[in-house]
Amino acid sequence: MEKLSKSKAIMSIALVVLVWGLVWPIYKVAIEYTPPLLFAGMRTLLGGILLSIFLFPKWKEIQWKKTWPVYVISSFFNIIIFNGVQTIGLQYLPSGLFSVIVYLQPVLVVLLAWLWLKESLTFMKIIGMLIGFIGVVIVSFDGISGSISFLGITLALITGIGWAIGVVYVKKTSGLVNGLWLVALQNIVGGVLLTASGMVVEDFSEITWNMPYVFSLLYGSILGVTVATALYYKLMSSGESSKVSSFTFLVPLIAVLIGTLFLHEPFTINLFAGMILILFSIYLINRKQLKKAPMQPLDKVGNF
Repeated sequence: MEKLSKSKAIMSIALVVLVWGLVWPIYKVAIEYTPPLLFAGMRTLLGGILLSIFLFPKWKEIQWKKTWPVYVISSFFNIIIFNGVQTIGLQYLPSGLFSVIVYLQPVLVVLLAWLWLKESLTFMKIIGMLIGFIGVVIVSFDGISGSISFLGITLALITGIGWAIGVVYVKKTSGLVNGLWLVALQNIVGGVLLTASGMVVEDFSEITWNMPYVFSLLYGSILGVTVATALYYKLMSSGESSKVSSFTFLVPLIAVLIGTLFLHEPFTINLFAGMILILFSIYLINRKQLKKAPMQPLDKVGNF
């Protein structure tokens, strides 16, 4: 994928963060009208189908016989594990605690990109990612309540690890497949499996087809799992993974701010402190390293 201009990259990052930040409150509304696994499967499947219709004139770029392992592996990590395990895990942990554990993902992306993609791992990046994660913990602290489930923690860790592996794998294989077709087909493959699983363990008749649910379904399928994901993969493939992934720390921050504005949740000292740490972490990770000027021989410096 070609490099994005600075302005396009900024706009793309802003859109991804905003869309994913809105996902949490919107999905929270949707779950009141649908079983969770069916909702996860249907939104991913619908998103994949809609994007495939748009891409159909370029169907030859799929090259399924040659590249099918890429689509299947990406579906496993980015759809089945991330969407499916996440939906199941939310039943065992408070959403605040679950999201904190899942958002270990940007830290894991930095480490995996260093090990797998040979990207640089500076001291400032390490410190920045740790500060950002601490910021996420503080932002979500007010929402953490209830009992702690070992199974829930395990599922949250699997979700975050799977997402990190999937994202780095997408960048590693970005030159082998068309990026948009990857988003479409991973959603279709993963969506079919999640929907089928939901139909086995859940009741399809429990879905209430009202406006809130339909809006949530369309928002998730078109923006949440299609547009935002495609932009995120584009950003990951055209820039350093560690820098792009650092901005995902803003997602839970946006979600809390939206809850404060529209759900009348309080703006707490934890939210303010977490916001400062998150912004500072993004600065540390994206700041340009100062290059030390090479030492010059004394006779080049001046006369003595």
